[in-house]
Amino acid sequence: MSSRQYSDSLRVGILLALTGGFLDAYTYISRGNVFANAQTGNMVMLGINFMEGNFRGIINYIIPIIAFAIGVLLAEVIRTKLSKSEKFHWRQAVLAIEIILLIFVAFIPFDYVANTIISFICAMQVESFRKFHGNAYATTMCTGNLRSGTEKLVIFIRNKDKKHLKIAFQYYFIILIFCLGATIGGLITLNMGLKAVLIAIIPLILALIVMSYE
Repeated sequence: MSSRQYSDSLRVGILLALTGGFLDAYTYISRGNVFANAQTGNMVMLGINFMEGNFRGIINYIIPIIAFAIGVLLAEVIRTKLSKSEKFHWRQAVLAIEIILLIFVAFIPFDYVANTIISFICAMQVESFRKFHGNAYATTMCTGNLRSGTEKLVIFIRNKDKKHLKIAFQYYFIILIFCLGATIGGLITLNMGLKAVLIAIIPLILALIVMSYE
C-alpha cells in the first residue's frame, strides 16, 4: 500500500461534503425533521422537548446523539485495528461500512431507526476524515470550516501570504459543496422519498475509488 495519504485530498473532501449535505437534507425532509450531522441542533431540540415534557420528542432526538457518539467510538476502533493493514487503508473500511448501511436505510420505514444509523454513519465519517492537505476540516458540518476559512482569510489580509488565501478558498469551497449537497439531497428526496438516500452512496463510492487508485 502506498504511504501517500490520499484520504486527505481535496477531491475526497469534496465528495464527502457532498454526501454530508445530502444526508442532512434527507433526514430533515423525510425522517422527522432530524439533522443527521448537526448534533448541536438535535441537543437544542432535545432540551426543548424536555422542557415541554414531550417524551416521544426526547427519544426522537436523544437516540441520534447517542448513535453519533458510538460512531466516533467505532471509527477509532477500526483505526486501531486496521491502521497497519497493507491491503487497504482503514478509512476505506469506514467508507465501505457507510455504503452498506445506507443501502439498508433506504428500506427502513421507521424514522428513528434510520436516523440512528445515519447519525452513526456521519460520526464515523467526521471522525475518520478530519484533514485535507494537512488542514483540519469537517465534511458533515460547516461551522468549523467557516471559522477556519475566515481565520485563514484574515491571516492573508494581514500577511499577504497567498498560501493562506488558497486555504481559505478551499474551506469556503467545501462549505459551498456541502450546501450544494443539501440542495441536491432536498430535491431528490422530495421526488424519491425514502429511497433517495441511495443516491448519497454515489459520492462515497467515488471517494472509495479515488482513495484506491489516485
